[in-house]
Amino acid sequence: MPVVRLNPKSPGFPPAEWADDEYDGLVAVGGDLSVQRLLNAYSSGIFPWFEEEGEIFWFSPDPRFLLLPENFRIPKSLKRVLKKRPFELTVDRAFTEVMRQCAAVPRPGGDGTWISEAFIAGYTGLFEAGFAHSFEAWRNGELAGGFYGVAIGDCFFGESMFARVTDASKCAFAIFASAFFEGGGRFIDCQQHTDHLARFGAVDTPREAFLARLRTALPTVSSRAGR
Repeated sequence: MPVVRLNPKSPGFPPAEWADDEYDGLVAVGGDLSVQRLLNAYSSGIFPWFEEEGEIFWFSPDPRFLLLPENFRIPKSLKRVLKKRPFELTVDRAFTEVMRQCAAVPRPGGDGTWISEAFIAGYTGLFEAGFAHSFEAWRNGELAGGFYGVAIGDCFFGESMFARVTDASKCAFAIFASAFFEGGGRFIDCQQHTDHLARFGAVDTPREAFLARLRTALPTVSSRAGR
């Protein structure tokens, strides 16, 4: 199926099921990173992966890498680290700085970052609207690691993480995930497989099953996506 070019005057998306799996689940090209468009994307099971020559590329890969409450676990080695309380852990204290640190992390096989200034501006808008959050780990007053993502209803969509100090981002994630699931969180969308998140119990999930979970967690997803 041809990839859809988004209407710049409408923040809506085509169904995630239209994704072209020959291109890693590419759904659409174009649009912007406005708060409404980003909310529509995540609520539809779609996320922006990168920007190229001013164009934004939107994806819904199959499978999706999900962390569910029944599968969540903290590795024993990390539990030992957490008992020592080596970091001060905070929420939303340094959102933009966390994004910039994530952007500076070298990507295997790549020569740059997908976190462009447009992405930083777009997600900062989501942060200011209360839908994006950062989780920080500090040591001696310095930012040692962290991650950020998007929270809609009972779902959290992880975006990127970084660590300047060993185990910093892992500690922040472990504490966040524990609190998130204890509070009734349905799933953490990790997007694509990583060995790091697999250690916490994340598993590959068919896109169809992921979308079904999403629709259950966000009952207004169909109306939201069409706006």
